[in-house]
Amino acid sequence: MTAQILIIKPIKQTIGAIIEGVNLNELTDEALAQIKQALLDHQVIFFRNQDLTTDAQVNLAKSFGSLHIHPVFPTVPNVPEVIVLDSHQTDLKDNELWHTDVTFSKTPPLGCVLRAVKIPPSGGDTLWASATAAFEALSGDIQEKIKGLTALHDIRLSFPKERFGGVSEAEKVRLEEIYHNNPPVVHPVVRTHPDTGKPILFVSEGFTAKINDLPEEEGKELLDFLTQHAVKEEFHLRWQWQEGDVAIWDNRCTQHKALFDYGDAHRIMHRATINGDEPYYVIN
Repeated sequence: MTAQILIIKPIKQTIGAIIEGVNLNELTDEALAQIKQALLDHQVIFFRNQDLTTDAQVNLAKSFGSLHIHPVFPTVPNVPEVIVLDSHQTDLKDNELWHTDVTFSKTPPLGCVLRAVKIPPSGGDTLWASATAAFEALSGDIQEKIKGLTALHDIRLSFPKERFGGVSEAEKVRLEEIYHNNPPVVHPVVRTHPDTGKPILFVSEGFTAKINDLPEEEGKELLDFLTQHAVKEEFHLRWQWQEGDVAIWDNRCTQHKALFDYGDAHRIMHRATINGDEPYYVIN
């Protein structure tokens, strides 16, 4: 296999890079090491013109760790590690809000490998925001206030019963089982990145229900402020998909939002999700 010369082009100072000069179906150990470092440096990385196979997607994701099985979304036949986000098969409106994937789990994912299978003629962009940059931009007083606080994360925020109102009784039973198997969990409001050691603002409108350690009204006011602050323009980028694109993001230190602005046009994405560890905060 010939050596792969990777070209890394940052998108913004706070987040994102495009990587060229690599075929993700035929990765060398050296190229993979460069990709992993680029992910730590830029938090979300993109590859154009990749004809990535499902097997190669699984192998790429597994190079970061074991893979997650999502409790709700359908998957590629016989490949439970790869979920299918098909706008003609599944209501994807829940993705049009800022969230960090699966924080309703005690051990939210490390990251994801997402490939664009079918893209609408217009619309369907995805935005990613740096939760590291968001924390760094907070005033010192607010940083000190939120260190050590905890928040409740709940699957029902993004997967409410109302969203499944027209489904069969069997599906309603399945939804109740999903709720039962994924009870609300508590995470730190600020978590420490296990690889970089940097503090991360770890709340999102998608799954963070409340701050636990403050009176209700004060907690709601603070949570509203933090979730709005976290996704300011200076912390986020917008990616316009092309078929064949691949994105890899660090789920520990980013949020994202997929825009549902393409009506009945068809959009299909395949996602492999990498298991992570339990969030923690190291007091400095």
